[in-house]
Amino acid sequence: MQIVLIGINHKTAPVEVREQLAFNTELVSDALGELAQAFGGCEFALLSTCNRVECYAVVEKAGGPTPKELARWLVEFRSVDYEAVTEHLYIKINEDAVTHLFTVCSSLDSMVIGENQITSQVKECYKISCQHETTGKVLNRLFHDAFRTTKEIITNTSIANRRVSVAGVAVELARQLFTDIKSSKVVIAGAGQMGELLVEHFLHEKCRDVTVVNRSRQRGCQLAEKHGVTNQPWEQLDKEILEANILVGAASAPEGYLFSKDRIKSLMSKRRNRSLLIVDITVPRSFDPAIVKIENVYLYSIDDLAQVAQDNIKLREGDLEQAIEIICQSVTAFMDWFVTRDIGPLMGQIRESFEHIRENEMEKFFVGPRQDAGCREFLESSMSRVVNKVCHCVIRHIDSLSKEHGAEEAEKFARGIIENAQQIISEDTKKNQ
Repeated sequence: MQIVLIGINHKTAPVEVREQLAFNTELVSDALGELAQAFGGCEFALLSTCNRVECYAVVEKAGGPTPKELARWLVEFRSVDYEAVTEHLYIKINEDAVTHLFTVCSSLDSMVIGENQITSQVKECYKISCQHETTGKVLNRLFHDAFRTTKEIITNTSIANRRVSVAGVAVELARQLFTDIKSSKVVIAGAGQMGELLVEHFLHEKCRDVTVVNRSRQRGCQLAEKHGVTNQPWEQLDKEILEANILVGAASAPEGYLFSKDRIKSLMSKRRNRSLLIVDITVPRSFDPAIVKIENVYLYSIDDLAQVAQDNIKLREGDLEQAIEIICQSVTAFMDWFVTRDIGPLMGQIRESFEHIRENEMEKFFVGPRQDAGCREFLESSMSRVVNKVCHCVIRHIDSLSKEHGAEEAEKFARGIIENAQQIISEDTKKNQ
C-alpha cells in the first residue's frame, strides 16, 4: 500500500485557478462517495480551504489507481480541463505526503504561519471523511498523528502565542490603509467561522461600527449578540455598503461572483465615489476582479494578503526550526509504523511457513518405534519455542532493513524467505508421497 497526496495551494496556483477546484461541504460529500465507489478498497480524505484543495488517499501499489489517475479524477470532477491545471498540481507519495499533512495541520504551510483556523479545517475534513466511512486504519492513524503533532508544536513553541488568521491579516491591511480605523464603518458579508474571526479582529482594533450581514438571519443575530455588534438582513447589504468604509467578503455566491463590477460601480456612484476598501477572503471569490478598475475602490483578494503576511513569517522564524524538528520526529515514527504494517502480512506468512516446516519435521521424527514416545509433548513445546525465536530474529532483521534501506528492500527480503520456505515444504511433500 502507499499514501498518495494530490493537491493545489496558494504556493502553486493563483486564486483564479484554485477557485475552479474549490469544494464546498456538499461537493466534498459527493466526491468522497464517488471516490469510494470508483476505487473500492481505498481510503480517502478531502481538504478544501481558501488556500488549498488536497486529496489524501491510501491505495494498493498494484491494481489500485495511480496518482495521475486520481489527480485527473479530482480535476475532472470539478469539470475542469486537466491539462489546463496540471502544472499547478503537486503529487506526493508516502513520507512526503505524511510530512506535508503534518506541516499543513500545524499551519507551517499556511499563508500566515501560526494561524489556527487550518487545524480546525483539517479536523473538519477528517470528520466528514469518517462520516462517509472513506477512512481506514492508515488515514485514521495519519490524521490522529497530525493532530497530536500540532498540539506538541503549540505546546513547545511560541507560535501559538503569536498566531493570527487570514482574517487577522485582512484587518491588519485595513489598519494600514485607514489611519483612524476605530471610526471606520465596517461591513462583513458572512457570519460563518471566518466572519466571526473578522468581527473579533475588528473589535480588537477598537472599531466602534461593525455590521454583520448574513443570508441566515438567525446565525447573523447570534453572532451580533455574542459580540455586541450590529446585524442586518441580507436584503439590506447594498444599503449598508453605501455607508461603509471597509467591506469584507466572507460569503461566496453559489455560482459566479456575489458582487459584479456593475453592481459596485452603481453603488459607488450613489456613494459619490467615496473611497471603499474591499477585502475578498473567499475562494471561490465573492468579488469580480474587474472591480479593481473602478475609481476609488481598492480591492484585495486573498492572494494579495500574502505580502502583508510576510512580516508574520519573520516573527516566527525562531520557532520554525523547533517545529520542523518535531514534525520530522513524528513523520519518522509514523513511517516506522506504516512500513511495518505494510510488511506485517508477509511476516505472518513467514511464521506460518516456519510452523509448517516444524510440523513436517515433527511428523518425520515420530514414526516407527518413536511413534508413541512419551516425549512428544515436551519436544513439540521445545520446537515451538525455537520457531518463535527464529521468527523473532527474522522479523527484527526485516524491520531494521526497512528502516535502513526502505520498505521495498525489506519486502523483497521477506518474500525471498517465504519462497525458500515454501520450496522446502514442497520438497518434503514430494518425498512423503
